Amino acid sequence: MDKFGLWDVPFSSFCKLVGQAANTEQIDELKSKFPNVFIDRMGLCTKTEVQFTLKSDVRPVFRPKRPVSYSMESVVADELKRLEGKGIISPVSYADWAAPIVVVRKPDRSVRICADFSTGLNDALESNNYPLPLPEDIFNRMAGCTMFSHIDLSDAYLQVPVAEESKKLVTINTHLGLYQYNRLPPGIKSGPGAFQQIMDAMLTGISCTTPFIDDILVGGRTPEEHKRNLHLTLQRMEEYGFTVKIQKCRFFMRQVKYLGQLLDSQGIRPDPDKVKAIVNMPPPHDVSSLRSYLGAVNYYGKYIREMRNLRQPLDALLKENSTFQWTQACQLSFDRFKEILQSPLMLTHYNPRFPIVVSADASNVGIGARIAHRFPDGLEKAVYHAFRSLTPAESRYSQIEKEALGLIFAVTKFHRMIYGRQFVLQTDHKPLLAIFGFKRGITPYTANRLQRWALTMLLYEFRIEYISTDHFGHADILSRLINSHIKPDEDYVIASIEIEKVI
Repeated sequence: MDKFGLWDVPFSSFCKLVGQAANTEQIDELKSKFPNVFIDRMGLCTKTEVQFTLKSDVRPVFRPKRPVSYSMESVVADELKRLEGKGIISPVSYADWAAPIVVVRKPDRSVRICADFSTGLNDALESNNYPLPLPEDIFNRMAGCTMFSHIDLSDAYLQVPVAEESKKLVTINTHLGLYQYNRLPPGIKSGPGAFQQIMDAMLTGISCTTPFIDDILVGGRTPEEHKRNLHLTLQRMEEYGFTVKIQKCRFFMRQVKYLGQLLDSQGIRPDPDKVKAIVNMPPPHDVSSLRSYLGAVNYYGKYIREMRNLRQPLDALLKENSTFQWTQACQLSFDRFKEILQSPLMLTHYNPRFPIVVSADASNVGIGARIAHRFPDGLEKAVYHAFRSLTPAESRYSQIEKEALGLIFAVTKFHRMIYGRQFVLQTDHKPLLAIFGFKRGITPYTANRLQRWALTMLLYEFRIEYISTDHFGHADILSRLINSHIKPDEDYVIASIEIEKVI
């Protein structure tokens, strides 16, 4: 694989095609029976609309427009006209509230426009406290199912209209003047709760079916029951006016991964990928990787006393003038450390009732990430470990870009567990606090790659937290002690290529 450079070939896309070949007739039947759901255009919900509620005694925040380079003015203007033509935005002559826009160029030379509501509106809005589904609710509905389908709405938020009296709040300030959103824009604090409420109302009464914001999971105890539930779901979506991208949907699956669990005919069991990063972790191979290992031992040592004893065979390797020689005693210590990290002592099931902590770190060779729960006694237990190596292009990034890429990898990897929920995002790279902290919005002079990633972070509600490197061993070890053959997923390889084209 390495010799022929085959790691960058998206094998998963071919595997998906092979896996779906047997279901071609069933999928064609769905497309013919529900053409308005699978149509290649953005849907529009006709049953309800979203309203925003301001906190008491807040004052309007009107932000000035941000500068657009002369060479890009016409391209941005064309995109604004395109959005206006689709009915997503409308020009207005006056507004009390206004947010600046962030413009990022796509690989095809077009641009994407997003509103930066972190500049004032999000702080002024009341939170939508409609509850998102808990894992046990989802798994209870899927108990006994043997077949599953996963439906992903396309541009989900933009398919929901905004109430007339709320449109004045979601106004953007551009070099062409003011525009207000007619559809629910991404990046609004109360968006996830409002959208979940619509999904629950739409799918009420359909058995073995549960929505998690814009993801809909449909199950069935038999193929016939699954087909019936799937048809009812698509029928409701057609009645509401929603559309989906069939390329992002998966139908008639015998097994599905969801929130760190595997669902199939055998029931529910932990996903082996949760600890794959730990299982495949190779032992330290030099002093630098050994220090990362010991940093992790020190981090977990405050929770489990045995961790401190694991240092003893290894401290001698750090002594001055000593030769690095990995002995059997060192290997036994390392193996015991991995056993503890995979045990119930340090692992827990995902439960959003507990505070969520996401950590990410980057080295010159890879990225490590962890999502954990923080319990009332201060103990942190990991829910999921993840890591991957850097592509050749990514290995040439500056250190701040590598660290930012680590945060992007973490939030996208754990998207279903953190989207719509508050969490703490930890990093040991202090400059990222200014870029992703959003105290005054995304600076227009941020490097294009970082600005693109900052747009992704706008979708999440988090507090970014700086942790010194000396106390960041739980993430540092995953980024440094990685298997060199763990390559990025297909979407990350493509993203890195696209980013290089943009720059």
